[in-house]
Amino acid sequence: MSDFVPPKPEAHPRKLSLLRRFGKVRNSALAVVYDRSYSMQLGDVWTPLRTVYFVNQPELVDRILVKEWEHFPKSNLMNTMLELLLGQSIFITNGALWRRQRKMIDPAFEGARVHDVFPLMRDAALAMGERLSHYQDGQVVPVDVEMMHVAADIIFRTIYSRPFRRDEATTIFKAFTRFQELAYARGVWSMAGVPDWLSIGRLRAWRHARVVRNLLSSALDERLDASDAEKPRTDILSSLLKARDPETSKPFTRKELVDQIGILFLAGHETSASALAWALYLLANRPDIQERLHQEAVSVFGNGLPEFRHTKHLRLARDVFRETLRLYPPVAFIPRDATRTETMRDKVIKAGAILFMSPWLLHRHRKLWDRPDEFDPDRFADPATKESVRSAYLPFSAGPRVCLGASFAMQEAVLILACLARDFRFEPVAGHTPKPVSRLTLRSENGISLRMFRRPREANPAASNGEAAELVEAPAGCPFH
Repeated sequence: MSDFVPPKPEAHPRKLSLLRRFGKVRNSALAVVYDRSYSMQLGDVWTPLRTVYFVNQPELVDRILVKEWEHFPKSNLMNTMLELLLGQSIFITNGALWRRQRKMIDPAFEGARVHDVFPLMRDAALAMGERLSHYQDGQVVPVDVEMMHVAADIIFRTIYSRPFRRDEATTIFKAFTRFQELAYARGVWSMAGVPDWLSIGRLRAWRHARVVRNLLSSALDERLDASDAEKPRTDILSSLLKARDPETSKPFTRKELVDQIGILFLAGHETSASALAWALYLLANRPDIQERLHQEAVSVFGNGLPEFRHTKHLRLARDVFRETLRLYPPVAFIPRDATRTETMRDKVIKAGAILFMSPWLLHRHRKLWDRPDEFDPDRFADPATKESVRSAYLPFSAGPRVCLGASFAMQEAVLILACLARDFRFEPVAGHTPKPVSRLTLRSENGISLRMFRRPREANPAASNGEAAELVEAPAGCPFH
Protein backbone atom coordinates (compact mmCIF):
# COMPACT_ATOMS: atom_id res chain seq x y z
CA MET A 1 0.00 0.00 0.00
CA SER A 2 1.13 3.53 -0.73
CA ASP A 3 1.62 6.21 1.92
CA PHE A 4 0.29 8.85 -0.48
CA VAL A 5 -2.96 10.48 0.64
CA PRO A 6 -4.60 12.76 -1.98
CA PRO A 7 -5.07 16.29 -0.62
CA LYS A 8 -8.42 17.53 0.61
CA PRO A 9 -9.40 20.48 2.79
CA GLU A 10 -9.09 19.86 6.49
CA ALA A 11 -12.50 19.06 7.96
CA HIS A 12 -13.68 21.00 10.99
CA PRO A 13 -14.25 18.93 14.14
CA ARG A 14 -17.79 20.30 14.53
CA LYS A 15 -20.34 22.35 12.67
CA LEU A 16 -19.39 26.03 12.47
CA SER A 17 -21.53 28.93 13.62
CA LEU A 18 -23.53 30.71 10.90
CA LEU A 19 -21.20 33.72 10.95
CA ARG A 20 -18.00 31.64 10.68
CA ARG A 21 -19.60 29.42 8.05
CA PHE A 22 -20.50 32.43 5.91
CA GLY A 23 -17.01 33.84 6.27
CA LYS A 24 -15.38 30.63 5.08
CA VAL A 25 -17.83 29.56 2.39
CA ARG A 26 -17.16 32.74 0.39
CA ASN A 27 -13.88 31.20 -0.79
CA SER A 28 -14.96 27.60 -1.30
CA ALA A 29 -17.94 25.39 -0.56
CA LEU A 30 -15.49 22.80 0.79
CA ALA A 31 -14.30 25.24 3.48
CA VAL A 32 -17.33 24.52 5.68
CA VAL A 33 -17.21 20.72 5.54
CA TYR A 34 -16.83 19.19 8.98
CA ASP A 35 -15.96 15.67 10.13
CA ARG A 36 -19.52 14.39 10.36
CA SER A 37 -20.29 15.60 6.82
CA TYR A 38 -18.55 12.48 5.51
CA SER A 39 -20.90 10.12 7.33
CA MET A 40 -24.20 12.04 7.63
CA GLN A 41 -27.19 11.26 5.42
CA LEU A 42 -29.22 14.45 5.62
CA GLY A 43 -28.03 17.70 7.15
CA ASP A 44 -29.44 21.22 7.17
CA VAL A 45 -28.13 24.77 7.43
CA TRP A 46 -30.35 27.74 8.20
CA THR A 47 -29.80 30.94 6.21
CA PRO A 48 -31.76 34.22 6.39
CA LEU A 49 -33.36 33.50 3.01
CA ARG A 50 -34.15 29.78 3.20
CA THR A 51 -32.94 26.54 4.68
CA VAL A 52 -30.28 24.59 2.81
CA TYR A 53 -30.14 20.79 2.99
CA PHE A 54 -27.26 18.46 2.17
CA VAL A 55 -28.52 15.09 0.96
CA ASN A 56 -26.01 12.24 1.26
CA GLN A 57 -28.28 9.20 1.45
CA PRO A 58 -28.30 7.28 -1.87
CA GLU A 59 -32.04 6.54 -1.71
CA LEU A 60 -32.86 10.23 -1.24
CA VAL A 61 -30.44 11.28 -3.97
CA ASP A 62 -32.15 8.84 -6.32
CA ARG A 63 -35.54 10.22 -5.35
CA ILE A 64 -34.48 13.82 -6.07
CA LEU A 65 -32.48 13.30 -9.26
CA VAL A 66 -34.26 10.33 -10.81
CA LYS A 67 -37.65 9.23 -9.49
CA GLU A 68 -39.21 12.60 -8.66
CA TRP A 69 -36.91 14.89 -10.63
CA GLU A 70 -39.71 17.11 -11.94
CA HIS A 71 -40.50 18.21 -8.38
CA PHE A 72 -36.84 19.16 -7.85
CA PRO A 73 -35.81 21.41 -10.77
CA LYS A 74 -32.42 23.03 -11.28
CA SER A 75 -32.05 25.60 -8.53
CA ASN A 76 -32.58 29.25 -9.40
CA LEU A 77 -29.26 29.71 -7.64
CA MET A 78 -27.65 28.42 -10.85
CA ASN A 79 -29.47 31.05 -12.85
CA THR A 80 -28.21 33.77 -10.48
CA MET A 81 -24.62 32.61 -10.90
CA LEU A 82 -24.52 31.67 -14.57
CA GLU A 83 -27.07 33.67 -16.57
CA LEU A 84 -24.58 36.43 -17.41
CA LEU A 85 -22.37 33.84 -19.10
CA LEU A 86 -24.77 31.19 -20.36
CA GLY A 87 -28.00 33.12 -20.92
CA GLN A 88 -30.92 30.70 -21.06
CA SER A 89 -28.94 27.62 -22.02
CA ILE A 90 -30.07 24.07 -21.41
CA PHE A 91 -27.88 23.83 -18.30
CA ILE A 92 -29.95 26.24 -16.22
CA THR A 93 -33.44 26.16 -17.75
CA ASN A 94 -36.39 24.11 -16.48
CA GLY A 95 -39.82 22.99 -17.56
CA ALA A 96 -41.14 23.50 -21.09
CA LEU A 97 -38.13 25.57 -22.19
CA TRP A 98 -35.71 22.88 -21.09
CA ARG A 99 -37.76 20.18 -22.89
CA ARG A 100 -37.77 22.25 -26.10
CA GLN A 101 -34.02 22.75 -25.90
CA ARG A 102 -33.35 19.11 -25.10
CA LYS A 103 -35.33 17.95 -28.16
CA MET A 104 -33.42 20.37 -30.36
CA ILE A 105 -29.98 19.60 -28.96
CA ASP A 106 -30.21 15.81 -28.79
CA PRO A 107 -29.55 15.43 -32.56
CA ALA A 108 -26.36 17.46 -32.14
CA PHE A 109 -24.98 14.78 -29.87
CA GLU A 110 -26.17 12.11 -32.25
CA GLY A 111 -24.12 13.91 -34.89
CA ALA A 112 -21.10 13.89 -32.59
CA ARG A 113 -21.10 10.27 -31.55
CA VAL A 114 -17.92 9.21 -29.83
CA HIS A 115 -16.83 7.11 -32.79
CA ASP A 116 -17.30 9.95 -35.26
CA VAL A 117 -15.41 12.55 -33.23
CA PHE A 118 -12.47 10.32 -32.35
CA PRO A 119 -10.26 11.63 -35.19
CA LEU A 120 -10.86 15.20 -33.96
CA MET A 121 -9.91 14.16 -30.43
CA ARG A 122 -6.76 12.51 -31.74
CA ASP A 123 -5.81 15.63 -33.71
CA ALA A 124 -6.13 17.69 -30.53
CA ALA A 125 -4.06 15.13 -28.62
CA LEU A 126 -1.32 15.34 -31.26
CA ALA A 127 -1.39 19.12 -31.01
CA MET A 128 -1.02 18.76 -27.24
CA GLY A 129 2.04 16.58 -27.79
CA GLU A 130 3.52 19.25 -30.02
CA ARG A 131 3.05 21.91 -27.33
CA LEU A 132 4.54 19.68 -24.63
CA SER A 133 7.55 18.96 -26.83
CA HIS A 134 8.69 22.55 -26.29
CA TYR A 135 9.26 21.95 -22.57
CA GLN A 136 12.72 20.85 -21.47
CA ASP A 137 13.10 17.41 -19.95
CA GLY A 138 12.44 17.67 -16.22
CA GLN A 139 10.89 21.14 -16.52
CA VAL A 140 7.96 22.09 -14.30
CA VAL A 141 4.77 22.07 -16.39
CA PRO A 142 1.49 23.79 -15.39
CA VAL A 143 -0.58 20.74 -16.22
CA ASP A 144 -3.86 22.42 -15.25
CA VAL A 145 -3.29 25.00 -18.00
CA GLU A 146 -2.16 22.38 -20.53
CA MET A 147 -5.15 20.15 -19.80
CA MET A 148 -7.47 23.11 -20.14
CA HIS A 149 -5.99 23.81 -23.56
CA VAL A 150 -6.30 20.27 -24.91
CA ALA A 151 -9.84 19.79 -23.53
CA ALA A 152 -10.91 23.15 -24.97
CA ASP A 153 -9.24 22.28 -28.27
CA ILE A 154 -11.21 19.04 -28.48
CA ILE A 155 -14.57 20.65 -27.84
CA PHE A 156 -13.71 23.61 -30.12
CA ARG A 157 -12.85 21.27 -33.00
CA THR A 158 -16.04 19.32 -32.34
CA ILE A 159 -18.23 22.42 -32.38
CA TYR A 160 -16.53 24.61 -34.99
CA SER A 161 -14.33 22.17 -36.95
CA ARG A 162 -11.20 24.22 -36.29
CA PRO A 163 -8.38 24.16 -33.73
CA PHE A 164 -8.35 26.25 -30.58
CA ARG A 165 -5.53 28.76 -30.69
CA ARG A 166 -3.19 29.42 -27.76
CA ASP A 167 -4.24 33.06 -27.50
CA GLU A 168 -7.87 31.95 -27.30
CA ALA A 169 -6.97 29.40 -24.63
CA THR A 170 -5.22 32.02 -22.53
CA THR A 171 -8.13 34.44 -22.88
CA ILE A 172 -10.73 31.83 -21.90
CA PHE A 173 -8.70 30.52 -18.97
CA LYS A 174 -8.18 33.95 -17.42
CA ALA A 175 -11.70 35.24 -18.06
CA PHE A 176 -13.50 32.13 -16.85
CA THR A 177 -11.30 31.80 -13.78
CA ARG A 178 -12.20 35.33 -12.70
CA PHE A 179 -15.86 34.94 -13.70
CA GLN A 180 -16.10 31.74 -11.67
CA GLU A 181 -14.80 33.47 -8.54
CA LEU A 182 -17.23 36.38 -8.92
CA ALA A 183 -20.23 34.23 -9.88
CA TYR A 184 -19.68 31.92 -6.93
CA ALA A 185 -19.47 34.88 -4.55
CA ARG A 186 -22.74 36.22 -5.98
CA GLY A 187 -24.35 32.85 -5.31
CA VAL A 188 -23.19 32.92 -1.70
CA TRP A 189 -24.61 36.42 -1.21
CA SER A 190 -27.85 35.32 -2.84
CA MET A 191 -28.21 32.41 -0.40
CA ALA A 192 -27.70 34.93 2.42
CA GLY A 193 -30.69 36.90 1.15
CA VAL A 194 -28.84 39.79 -0.53
CA PRO A 195 -30.61 40.90 -3.77
CA ASP A 196 -28.46 40.29 -6.82
CA TRP A 197 -28.79 43.90 -7.99
CA LEU A 198 -26.90 44.93 -4.84
CA SER A 199 -23.99 42.63 -5.64
CA ILE A 200 -20.81 44.64 -6.19
CA GLY A 201 -19.39 41.82 -8.31
CA ARG A 202 -22.20 41.72 -10.87
CA LEU A 203 -20.70 44.30 -13.24
CA ARG A 204 -17.24 42.75 -13.04
CA ALA A 205 -18.72 39.27 -13.64
CA TRP A 206 -20.58 40.64 -16.66
CA ARG A 207 -17.34 42.03 -18.12
CA HIS A 208 -15.56 38.67 -17.86
CA ALA A 209 -18.63 36.87 -19.21
CA ARG A 210 -18.57 39.22 -22.24
CA VAL A 211 -14.98 38.22 -22.97
CA VAL A 212 -15.93 34.54 -23.15
CA ARG A 213 -19.18 35.08 -25.07
CA ASN A 214 -17.51 37.43 -27.56
CA LEU A 215 -14.84 34.85 -28.34
CA LEU A 216 -17.44 32.12 -28.91
CA SER A 217 -19.60 34.53 -30.91
CA SER A 218 -16.68 35.54 -33.14
CA ALA A 219 -15.94 31.88 -33.86
CA LEU A 220 -19.62 31.43 -34.72
CA ASP A 221 -19.43 34.33 -37.20
CA GLU A 222 -16.33 32.83 -38.81
CA ARG A 223 -18.11 29.55 -39.22
CA LEU A 224 -21.31 31.11 -40.61
CA ASP A 225 -19.31 33.27 -43.04
CA ALA A 226 -17.36 30.29 -44.38
CA SER A 227 -17.53 29.74 -48.12
CA ASP A 228 -20.49 27.73 -49.38
CA ALA A 229 -18.01 25.87 -51.54
CA GLU A 230 -16.58 24.13 -48.50
CA LYS A 231 -17.56 20.54 -47.97
CA PRO A 232 -20.57 19.95 -45.68
CA ARG A 233 -19.73 19.92 -41.98
CA THR A 234 -20.64 17.16 -39.57
CA ASP A 235 -19.78 19.02 -36.37
CA ILE A 236 -22.06 19.97 -33.47
CA LEU A 237 -22.70 23.43 -34.85
CA SER A 238 -24.05 22.05 -38.12
CA SER A 239 -26.57 20.03 -36.09
CA LEU A 240 -27.53 23.07 -34.00
CA LEU A 241 -28.06 25.10 -37.16
CA LYS A 242 -30.38 22.43 -38.54
CA ALA A 243 -32.30 21.99 -35.27
CA ARG A 244 -35.95 23.00 -35.29
CA ASP A 245 -38.48 23.52 -32.52
CA PRO A 246 -40.74 20.42 -32.67
CA GLU A 247 -43.86 22.59 -32.26
CA THR A 248 -43.10 25.80 -34.20
CA SER A 249 -40.42 24.52 -36.60
CA LYS A 250 -38.36 27.61 -35.76
CA PRO A 251 -34.55 27.34 -35.48
CA PHE A 252 -32.42 28.64 -32.64
CA THR A 253 -31.98 32.41 -32.73
CA ARG A 254 -28.41 33.66 -32.90
CA LYS A 255 -28.45 34.49 -29.17
CA GLU A 256 -29.80 31.03 -28.39
CA LEU A 257 -27.01 29.52 -30.47
CA VAL A 258 -24.38 31.38 -28.46
CA ASP A 259 -26.13 30.35 -25.21
CA GLN A 260 -26.07 26.66 -26.15
CA ILE A 261 -22.54 26.80 -27.55
CA GLY A 262 -21.50 28.46 -24.30
CA ILE A 263 -22.62 25.59 -22.10
CA LEU A 264 -21.39 22.91 -24.52
CA PHE A 265 -17.99 24.57 -24.70
CA LEU A 266 -17.57 25.43 -21.03
CA ALA A 267 -19.02 22.21 -19.63
CA GLY A 268 -17.18 20.28 -22.33
CA HIS A 269 -13.75 21.56 -21.42
CA GLU A 270 -13.73 23.01 -17.89
CA THR A 271 -14.85 19.84 -16.13
CA SER A 272 -12.68 17.52 -18.23
CA ALA A 273 -9.64 19.74 -17.86
CA SER A 274 -10.01 19.85 -14.08
CA ALA A 275 -10.31 16.08 -13.79
CA LEU A 276 -7.40 15.42 -16.17
CA ALA A 277 -5.09 17.70 -14.20
CA TRP A 278 -6.00 15.95 -10.95
CA ALA A 279 -5.49 12.56 -12.64
CA LEU A 280 -1.94 13.47 -13.65
CA TYR A 281 -1.22 14.69 -10.12
CA LEU A 282 -2.49 11.41 -8.67
CA LEU A 283 -0.43 9.37 -11.13
CA ALA A 284 2.69 11.43 -10.42
CA ASN A 285 2.35 10.50 -6.75
CA ARG A 286 1.74 6.83 -7.52
CA PRO A 287 4.60 5.88 -9.87
CA ASP A 288 3.59 2.22 -9.62
CA ILE A 289 0.19 2.92 -11.16
CA GLN A 290 1.71 5.36 -13.64
CA GLU A 291 4.10 2.64 -14.82
CA ARG A 292 1.23 0.16 -15.22
CA LEU A 293 -0.64 2.74 -17.28
CA HIS A 294 2.46 3.29 -19.43
CA GLN A 295 2.73 -0.43 -20.09
CA GLU A 296 -0.96 -0.63 -20.98
CA ALA A 297 -0.67 2.25 -23.44
CA VAL A 298 2.45 0.75 -25.07
CA SER A 299 0.81 -2.65 -25.39
CA VAL A 300 -2.36 -1.20 -26.93
CA PHE A 301 -0.96 1.59 -29.14
CA GLY A 302 2.47 0.25 -29.92
CA ASN A 303 4.37 3.02 -31.71
CA GLY A 304 1.42 3.87 -33.90
CA LEU A 305 -1.30 6.45 -33.84
CA PRO A 306 -4.23 5.72 -31.53
CA GLU A 307 -7.31 4.31 -33.25
CA PHE A 308 -10.87 4.18 -32.00
CA ARG A 309 -10.74 0.38 -31.79
CA HIS A 310 -7.96 0.65 -29.21
CA THR A 311 -9.98 2.53 -26.61
CA LYS A 312 -11.93 -0.48 -25.35
CA HIS A 313 -8.63 -2.07 -24.30
CA LEU A 314 -7.50 0.88 -22.16
CA ARG A 315 -9.13 -0.48 -19.01
CA LEU A 316 -6.66 0.94 -16.51
CA ALA A 317 -6.79 4.39 -18.15
CA ARG A 318 -10.56 4.31 -17.80
CA ASP A 319 -10.40 3.25 -14.16
CA VAL A 320 -7.77 5.90 -13.35
CA PHE A 321 -10.13 8.54 -14.69
CA ARG A 322 -13.14 7.06 -12.90
CA GLU A 323 -11.22 7.06 -9.63
CA THR A 324 -10.11 10.64 -10.24
CA LEU A 325 -13.75 11.63 -10.74
CA ARG A 326 -14.56 9.94 -7.45
CA LEU A 327 -11.90 11.82 -5.50
CA TYR A 328 -12.17 15.12 -7.36
CA PRO A 329 -15.62 15.39 -8.98
CA PRO A 330 -15.56 18.52 -11.19
CA VAL A 331 -19.01 19.53 -9.93
CA ALA A 332 -18.77 18.94 -6.19
CA PHE A 333 -22.28 20.16 -5.31
CA ILE A 334 -25.50 19.75 -7.34
CA PRO A 335 -28.30 22.14 -6.25
CA ARG A 336 -32.01 21.51 -6.67
CA ASP A 337 -35.04 23.49 -5.46
CA ALA A 338 -37.97 21.89 -3.63
CA THR A 339 -41.24 22.94 -5.30
CA ARG A 340 -43.49 21.49 -2.62
CA THR A 341 -43.32 20.45 1.02
CA GLU A 342 -41.49 17.14 1.36
CA THR A 343 -40.67 14.79 4.21
CA MET A 344 -37.21 13.23 4.19
CA ARG A 345 -36.08 11.13 7.10
CA ASP A 346 -37.13 13.13 10.18
CA LYS A 347 -37.19 16.52 8.47
CA VAL A 348 -40.01 18.50 6.87
CA ILE A 349 -38.58 20.30 3.87
CA LYS A 350 -40.63 23.28 2.84
CA ALA A 351 -41.18 24.47 -0.72
CA GLY A 352 -38.41 26.85 -1.74
CA ALA A 353 -35.65 25.08 0.18
CA ILE A 354 -32.39 24.27 -1.64
CA LEU A 355 -31.19 20.69 -1.61
CA PHE A 356 -27.56 19.97 -2.41
CA MET A 357 -26.46 16.56 -3.59
CA SER A 358 -22.71 16.44 -3.10
CA PRO A 359 -20.60 14.09 -5.22
CA TRP A 360 -17.65 15.23 -3.09
CA LEU A 361 -19.26 13.93 0.10
CA LEU A 362 -20.98 10.90 -1.43
CA HIS A 363 -17.78 9.74 -3.14
CA ARG A 364 -15.89 9.91 0.16
CA HIS A 365 -18.71 8.73 2.43
CA ARG A 366 -17.29 6.68 5.28
CA LYS A 367 -20.21 4.23 5.28
CA LEU A 368 -20.38 3.73 1.52
CA TRP A 369 -16.76 3.28 0.39
CA ASP A 370 -13.79 1.24 1.56
CA ARG A 371 -10.72 3.45 2.14
CA PRO A 372 -12.61 6.46 0.72
CA ASP A 373 -9.70 8.92 0.76
CA GLU A 374 -7.22 6.64 -1.03
CA PHE A 375 -6.40 6.68 -4.73
CA ASP A 376 -7.13 3.13 -5.90
CA PRO A 377 -8.20 2.70 -9.55
CA ASP A 378 -8.43 -1.06 -9.01
CA ARG A 379 -11.47 -0.63 -6.76
CA PHE A 380 -13.67 -0.49 -9.89
CA ALA A 381 -12.73 -4.08 -10.75
CA ASP A 382 -13.58 -5.25 -7.22
CA PRO A 383 -17.08 -6.83 -6.97
CA ALA A 384 -17.34 -5.49 -3.42
CA THR A 385 -17.38 -1.93 -4.83
CA LYS A 386 -20.22 -2.58 -7.29
CA GLU A 387 -23.01 -1.35 -5.00
CA SER A 388 -21.15 1.81 -4.06
CA VAL A 389 -20.59 2.61 -7.72
CA ARG A 390 -24.24 1.98 -8.50
CA SER A 391 -25.75 4.04 -5.70
CA ALA A 392 -23.14 6.56 -4.55
CA TYR A 393 -21.17 7.54 -7.64
CA LEU A 394 -22.49 10.45 -9.71
CA PRO A 395 -19.71 12.49 -11.31
CA PHE A 396 -22.05 13.32 -14.19
CA SER A 397 -25.19 13.70 -12.03
CA ALA A 398 -28.06 11.27 -12.67
CA GLY A 399 -31.58 11.03 -14.05
CA PRO A 400 -33.03 13.02 -16.98
CA ARG A 401 -30.65 15.92 -16.26
CA VAL A 402 -27.57 13.71 -16.45
CA CYS A 403 -24.67 15.22 -18.39
CA LEU A 404 -25.21 14.70 -22.12
CA GLY A 405 -21.47 14.59 -22.72
CA ALA A 406 -20.56 11.83 -20.27
CA SER A 407 -19.46 9.34 -22.94
CA PHE A 408 -17.67 12.10 -24.82
CA ALA A 409 -15.77 13.13 -21.68
CA MET A 410 -14.82 9.57 -20.82
CA GLN A 411 -13.47 8.86 -24.30
CA GLU A 412 -11.36 12.03 -24.49
CA ALA A 413 -9.97 11.46 -20.99
CA VAL A 414 -8.98 7.86 -21.68
CA LEU A 415 -7.31 8.87 -24.94
CA ILE A 416 -5.38 11.77 -23.41
CA LEU A 417 -4.25 9.86 -20.32
CA ALA A 418 -3.08 6.89 -22.36
CA CYS A 419 -1.20 9.09 -24.85
CA LEU A 420 0.51 11.01 -22.06
CA ALA A 421 1.39 7.87 -20.11
CA ARG A 422 2.88 6.23 -23.21
CA ASP A 423 5.25 9.05 -24.05
CA PHE A 424 5.80 11.05 -20.86
CA ARG A 425 6.49 10.50 -17.18
CA PHE A 426 5.36 12.90 -14.46
CA GLU A 427 6.80 13.55 -11.01
CA PRO A 428 5.58 15.76 -8.14
CA VAL A 429 7.17 19.16 -7.58
CA ALA A 430 8.76 19.34 -4.13
CA GLY A 431 6.83 21.66 -1.84
CA HIS A 432 3.80 21.95 -4.15
CA THR A 433 0.51 20.47 -2.94
CA PRO A 434 -2.64 21.46 -4.83
CA LYS A 435 -5.44 22.94 -2.72
CA PRO A 436 -8.89 21.85 -3.93
CA VAL A 437 -11.55 24.55 -3.83
CA SER A 438 -15.16 24.24 -4.98
CA ARG A 439 -16.80 27.23 -6.59
CA LEU A 440 -18.72 26.64 -9.80
CA THR A 441 -16.36 23.74 -10.45
CA LEU A 442 -13.65 22.00 -8.45
CA ARG A 443 -10.19 23.42 -9.10
CA SER A 444 -6.86 23.73 -7.37
CA GLU A 445 -6.58 27.18 -5.82
CA ASN A 446 -2.81 27.21 -6.35
CA GLY A 447 -2.74 25.37 -9.68
CA ILE A 448 -1.35 21.92 -10.44
CA SER A 449 2.26 21.72 -11.61
CA LEU A 450 4.38 18.63 -12.25
CA ARG A 451 7.83 17.79 -13.58
CA MET A 452 7.62 16.15 -16.99
CA PHE A 453 10.11 13.76 -18.59
CA ARG A 454 10.05 12.20 -22.05
CA ARG A 455 10.07 8.44 -22.13
CA PRO A 456 12.53 6.73 -24.48
CA ARG A 457 10.88 5.29 -27.55
CA GLU A 458 10.57 1.53 -27.30
CA ALA A 459 11.63 -0.78 -30.10
CA ASN A 460 8.43 -0.78 -32.13
CA PRO A 461 6.35 -3.01 -29.85
CA ALA A 462 3.27 -4.59 -31.38
CA ALA A 463 -0.12 -4.02 -29.86
CA SER A 464 -1.15 -6.94 -27.66
CA ASN A 465 -4.85 -6.22 -27.43
CA GLY A 466 -6.14 -9.51 -28.72
CA GLU A 467 -6.49 -8.23 -32.28
CA ALA A 468 -4.20 -8.24 -35.25
CA ALA A 469 -1.67 -5.48 -34.73
CA GLU A 470 -2.74 -3.37 -37.72
CA LEU A 471 -1.21 -0.17 -36.44
CA VAL A 472 -1.03 3.03 -38.40
CA GLU A 473 2.57 4.12 -38.05
CA ALA A 474 3.11 7.46 -36.43
CA PRO A 475 4.33 10.04 -38.94
CA ALA A 476 7.90 11.23 -38.82
CA GLY A 477 8.32 13.88 -36.21
CA CYS A 478 5.18 12.81 -34.34
CA PRO A 479 5.18 14.90 -31.15
CA PHE A 480 4.44 11.83 -29.07
CA HIS A 481 7.87 10.53 -29.94
